[in-house]
Amino acid sequence: MKKWLILGSILLSTQAFSSDYLCSYRARISQNDKFNSSGNYIATQYSKDVVAAIIRQERANFHKFGVRDNEDEGDCVFASAENRSRLERWLASGSIGQATIRRIVDGNPVIYVDIYRNRVSVSTR
Repeated sequence: MKKWLILGSILLSTQAFSSDYLCSYRARISQNDKFNSSGNYIATQYSKDVVAAIIRQERANFHKFGVRDNEDEGDCVFASAENRSRLERWLASGSIGQATIRRIVDGNPVIYVDIYRNRVSVSTR
């Protein structure tokens, strides 16, 4: 009986954690995404904050400015500037590997973003 209670608790907590999933998208990080709207180059260091700023600019380019790469897909959250401004906080609460951070800062990878209620997960697969 005790085993079933533990297993049930694990399953419920897993479901609760995954129930905040909203949507996913993929996008190409290009050189256009590494300059903010003021024209400043933002790929200056290997950090979550810098990568969040690059992804935020990529989403602004997609939604606001119509600057899109062939691999760019729409998403269910970042059409609004208010939601884009939350990217730093959401990535800090989410997940991204150091290798992915380096690929984004140094190159032009295709990224895969899973969006949850208060966090994002970013990978280059």
